[in-house]
Amino acid sequence: MNIQIRSARPEDAQFIGWVILTSGRAHVQRGIWEVILGGMEEENLLFLKRLTITRTPHLFHYTCFLIAEVDSHPVAALGGYDPKVLGYPALRQAVVEASQEMGFLGPDQAAMQRSERVLCCIPDEVEGAWVIDSVATVPEFRRKGIVSKLLEEILEKGREHGFRRAQINMYIGNIPAQRAYQKQGFRVLDEKRHPDFEAEIGSPGMVRLLRDLPPPNHPLYS
Repeated sequence: MNIQIRSARPEDAQFIGWVILTSGRAHVQRGIWEVILGGMEEENLLFLKRLTITRTPHLFHYTCFLIAEVDSHPVAALGGYDPKVLGYPALRQAVVEASQEMGFLGPDQAAMQRSERVLCCIPDEVEGAWVIDSVATVPEFRRKGIVSKLLEEILEKGREHGFRRAQINMYIGNIPAQRAYQKQGFRVLDEKRHPDFEAEIGSPGMVRLLRDLPPPNHPLYS
């Protein structure tokens, strides 16, 4: 299988929207975005597609993503970003922009209440860490080593940006994902749990994983 990895482009918006929604589901059936947005899957995908191409760059913007292709077809993707530049303040601005462009007139109080019930378990960013987010693969291409190749590439991208640590967050209980990340050198740092989160998502909370990113001249690479 010939796997090609490349930077995402604006025309990948629909696929990246699917990746964001799918990674949010992980081993549960109702992910964070589905709780926040409500509505039908098609509506959520349309919003996420628009979110990936806002004028404001942010952690879910297409420019943060790498795409894995097989025979010129996207089969997996993940994002990596600098949280100080592209973190949640930038995301909030982009959400407003995408909402306005889709004709949403103002804050949805029900959505705000749902958001509070799930955002309580979003892990804080580790100081100085490159953050990896939104990892998903098309079902028929899972367990073929594609995510490992993407992780290697996105970690190298973080290293090139000068980061010496990398962070990834996941739902508590997603054992296959945790094993895959631990094979890449990540270790569990801590957890956040809340009963509201478990009631909405079906997982007790989220776990924060961290690993070092030694520079290229480190003995690890010699």
